[in-house]
Amino acid sequence: MTSTNEIRRSFLEYFGSAGHEVVQSAPLVPYNDPTLMFVNAGMVPFKNVFTGLETRATSRATSSQKCVRAGGKHNDLDNVGYTARHHTFFEMLGNFSFGDYFKEQAITHAWTLLTREWGLPKDKLLVTVYHTDDEAFGLWQKIAGLSEDRIIRIPTKDNFWAMGDEGPCGPCSEIFYDHGDHIWGGPPGSADEDGDRFIEIWNLVFMQFEQAAGEIVGNLPKPSIDTGMGLERIAAVMQGEHDNYDIDTFRALIAASESLTGVKAEGEQTASHRVIADHLRSTSFLLADGVLPSNEGRGYVLRRIMRRAMRHAHLLGAKDPLMHRLVGALVTEMGQAYPELGRAQPLIEETLLREEVQFRRTLSNGLKLLDEATGTLGEGDKLPGETAFRLYDTYGFPYDLTEDALRARGISVDRDGFDAAMAQQKAAARAAWKGSGQAADSEVWFDIAERHGATEFTGYTATTGEGVVVALVKDGKEVAEAGVGEEVVILTNQTPFYGESGGQMGDTGTISTNEGLKIVIGDTSKPLGRLHAHQGKVEAGTVKVGDAVLLAVDVERRDATRANHSATHLLHAALRHRLGHHVTQKGSMVSADRLRFDFSQPTALTAEDIAAIEAEVNAEIRANEAVTTRLMSPDEAIEAGAMALFGEKYGDEVRVLSMGRQTDKHYSVELCGGTHVRALGDIGVFRIVSESAVSSGVRRIEALTGEGARQWLVDREDKLKGTASLLRTTPDEVEARVAALLDERRKLERDLAEAKKALALGGGGSAAAAADEDVSGVKFSGQVLEGLDPKELRGLLDQAKQRMGSGVAVIVAVNDGKASIAAAVTEDLAGKVSAVDLVRAGVEALGGKGGGGRPDMAQGGGPDGSKAADAIAAAKGVLAG
Repeated sequence: MTSTNEIRRSFLEYFGSAGHEVVQSAPLVPYNDPTLMFVNAGMVPFKNVFTGLETRATSRATSSQKCVRAGGKHNDLDNVGYTARHHTFFEMLGNFSFGDYFKEQAITHAWTLLTREWGLPKDKLLVTVYHTDDEAFGLWQKIAGLSEDRIIRIPTKDNFWAMGDEGPCGPCSEIFYDHGDHIWGGPPGSADEDGDRFIEIWNLVFMQFEQAAGEIVGNLPKPSIDTGMGLERIAAVMQGEHDNYDIDTFRALIAASESLTGVKAEGEQTASHRVIADHLRSTSFLLADGVLPSNEGRGYVLRRIMRRAMRHAHLLGAKDPLMHRLVGALVTEMGQAYPELGRAQPLIEETLLREEVQFRRTLSNGLKLLDEATGTLGEGDKLPGETAFRLYDTYGFPYDLTEDALRARGISVDRDGFDAAMAQQKAAARAAWKGSGQAADSEVWFDIAERHGATEFTGYTATTGEGVVVALVKDGKEVAEAGVGEEVVILTNQTPFYGESGGQMGDTGTISTNEGLKIVIGDTSKPLGRLHAHQGKVEAGTVKVGDAVLLAVDVERRDATRANHSATHLLHAALRHRLGHHVTQKGSMVSADRLRFDFSQPTALTAEDIAAIEAEVNAEIRANEAVTTRLMSPDEAIEAGAMALFGEKYGDEVRVLSMGRQTDKHYSVELCGGTHVRALGDIGVFRIVSESAVSSGVRRIEALTGEGARQWLVDREDKLKGTASLLRTTPDEVEARVAALLDERRKLERDLAEAKKALALGGGGSAAAAADEDVSGVKFSGQVLEGLDPKELRGLLDQAKQRMGSGVAVIVAVNDGKASIAAAVTEDLAGKVSAVDLVRAGVEALGGKGGGGRPDMAQGGGPDGSKAADAIAAAKGVLAG
């Protein structure tokens, strides 16, 4: 027996030795084809090479490509487990020529590999050709020596391949294996062709024509070859089996399922074990390639596959979750060829366990309710659609599961009634939205969401991808196209662009085509929380609904944004460590150039706090631990210690981000739907640039990371060097030099103050010294001083009173155009003269109001220092009476 792993290896080695580049399998998510949900054929990763949009270093390639057919037009899900050859996951072996060899070499390779290398008996093989392809017919005679009766001409599209209505196309030649006359069925093209005797094992596609609008318009300049052979089918042939589920890989997985359930794969239980084995493969590979279960798009298909397998585990009587315990057997069988399985094994096991625990609760409740609802129904009856919808909407019991559970009892479901109930709920949601005061043009987003569903976001793992334009919105209304200079909102079926939410700004970038379309995207928003709306301006070409476009995120801006976003998680953890668990997030803003984080805290942070927090965050960055993502229900996530972030809207499931070094748990564990760095070292460096109050009990930190932080530090260093140059010293000596200058300034200020005091007291022989005069029998001293600190006024007046013995002293100090006035009255004149009255008169002369103090000492000020002499005169006038 030749094992499946040996067959795969020998196929690739054969074509590798024949000058083909051995290419690793592409991921199951086809970012180069927006029309496909999953890669469903071996040629999909090479599509752009065949159409001329890409070039490869070599003109020949070979691969074993992972494929899934469980959604869209290629959906084999319901047949899996009940037929010999239907799978949700399969491997397609292929060899490809990009304008190199053509029909003769392709047929030669196929016949040589099958009959000489693998030793298949020639009399068991027959082929088909397109009915007009005389060239292929003759080559099979020449190369394989096949008689005419074993080369069957097929006039239908089964033997003519096309990529679509536009592009390459050409005839096919299919190779069939005859499993023997003990199995019912006839050769292809016969009345009994649907039987299982003759099985197609390899399809050779001869791309030789160009097609436009569904019609052949000419020959391709470089005819090419695309072949596909199902590994499971050829393994069955080479292992002497008729049924794909009897090959070694499936036998091992089914044996593991039998062992864990204690139920043999016999009779009615056979299908359940097959479903489990097949679906284990598809779910594990999808999870390894980054698809996570959800209620939309690819994630919904993944969840549907999971739940189908889990229901069959329930039918087998498994008391505990089963699927996650089978992952080890799968890794043993396929992990060597696909190492991504081993790398993702913890994630696969955790996700399967969580989904099965949740599904068992849903299944238990749903089946009880379903039994109650169908208690009076019998074979041939129909469950009302409203009932099926209530099970779905209220209890989370999926429609397809209701249909599947009732099928065995011969009861159908009123799909029209279900759809009507769903439509009624959507109408109610639309009305509620409009009634909530939202923008009037929001209704356009409901229309788009109802027609096309949620936008598939591919940006967690990619920054480029292809999408189909599903809607264009201009001025709040849908349009069919938009041309140069127009500003328009573009919605695609899938996108790597992040829509603004949870404090993270939306992505920018471009949307383009190879035909010359270019749209510059200035922002991406998220209407209804599930659509990604690209706001752009058409710079070249015309965009139309239905166009396939290339979406490219501004990678530099995205990288800076996610570095800042990841830093907010670390900052949050550091704040709680330093200040206490009362700290919670109250808001955030994450853009490419900075981050802002608001948090609960009653007092300002000290310099020591800021330094410690900054150091702690940078220590985690330097440790460079990987950032891990898990999907959980909100309750499970919070129970596991995750913190919910302000501004996020959480649905049935949330992304749980774990960051930093781990003791009992990771340094930071939070719920977040944003984009983040893959490892903390990608943040680079973290720098707090400000800390301030936002409102009572809420503080704000603004910070920088990466290049922004580096540039900030460079700017500060440049300013330090400039300051050092002005001070005629080195940057290291700036602090000491400034301290010396401040000491010198303080000494000069003291000397100046003393000089002004001496001047005011008449010392130093200055002509500016005040002279006492007699005013209505009272000794009066009035003086104007420039540049005197108003704080010195009272001291000077006390000295004046001592000097005078009995009298009144008034001094006006002028600084920067403004003036301060103070008056003092000796004790013997108390009750006769009020210092307050003198000051108020002087303040009025200075253009001010008021002034106050005690009867023996008062002070005030005014805006017009040029009236200082008038203020002295006004005070003297009050004294004169």
